[in-house]
Amino acid sequence: MENQEKRYKRRVRYSGTYPKSYKEKYKELQPEKYADTIQKVIRKGSTPAGMHLSICVKEILNFLQIQPGQRGLDATLGYGGHTQRMLECLNGRGHLYALDVDPIESEKTTRRLRGLGFGEDILTVRLLNFAGIDQVAAEAGGFNFVLADLGVSSMQIDNPDRGFSYKTEGPLDLRMNPRKGFSAAQRLKDIDREELAGMLTENADEPYAKEIAREVIAWQKRGKKIETTTQLKEVIETALRFIPAAERKEAVKKSCQRTFQALRIDVNNEFEVLYEFLEKLPDALAPGGRAAILTFHSGEDRLVKKSLRRFHKEGVYSQTASDAIRPSAEECAQNSRARSAKMRWAVRA
Repeated sequence: MENQEKRYKRRVRYSGTYPKSYKEKYKELQPEKYADTIQKVIRKGSTPAGMHLSICVKEILNFLQIQPGQRGLDATLGYGGHTQRMLECLNGRGHLYALDVDPIESEKTTRRLRGLGFGEDILTVRLLNFAGIDQVAAEAGGFNFVLADLGVSSMQIDNPDRGFSYKTEGPLDLRMNPRKGFSAAQRLKDIDREELAGMLTENADEPYAKEIAREVIAWQKRGKKIETTTQLKEVIETALRFIPAAERKEAVKKSCQRTFQALRIDVNNEFEVLYEFLEKLPDALAPGGRAAILTFHSGEDRLVKKSLRRFHKEGVYSQTASDAIRPSAEECAQNSRARSAKMRWAVRA
């Protein structure tokens, strides 16, 4: 009887006419089975769910000038798209170190890269925030090339369980490492109106920071919870009711994007971590070593530009980018998430 139950065990079903969960819904989550679907999604200018399309790959590789036998660092592993291309440039000689603070995606990417033939002899992956670049440099020696892609991976954005997007229901988490620190929901419980308005302004240039902060605190005083992505979206919609109806939908969309960005930066201490990385970067580079940094919003870009210019003025860098390099119009058409990207670079003296 026991064997019979195992043999005829029913497959998992979802309720309703259409798939409801993230794992059930997207064919793109099975790239080996639905390659044609993935290509259709990309051709439409979208990013397949569960994947990440690397940005400015050509521009980054052109600048880094990677040669076989060199030592390099991908400070933000993510989906591993940049990592794979840099490994291909090494042509089996040299070594690439890769860092990521996200234990969930780091494990998946490492497994994928190992499956492509990049073993421990050429690739070392560490579960470490890129502010720890000095620890890895001490072990590896000076790096000939370093890349830091500061964007959030599409896998994180697209997975409702991570709470990075207001578009789907999920826990309001927003942590890069969900096993450490406090979630965005917890952060909102402990913040006052003035501090929240300041966070929204500083981290995301939110024009309605005061109105949103006021509504968040009002909800909490009424005993209403803000623990999910859609609950926070509802708070923002309520806060912006004064905007004319014809303009409100677009205003809510943009304010949601900025509010989630501001909270993500806060709970992950992103500006503090970036500052620490930039301070340690020169000492991690070998003489003549090249560093490329990809940013996605003005706050990051200001920090990077200021740091590179200061070290250039002090003679630490022999060259730095006079202007940011932007993705091509063709790339932006194929991948809408590339539109806000800026690449800056520096060469160690």
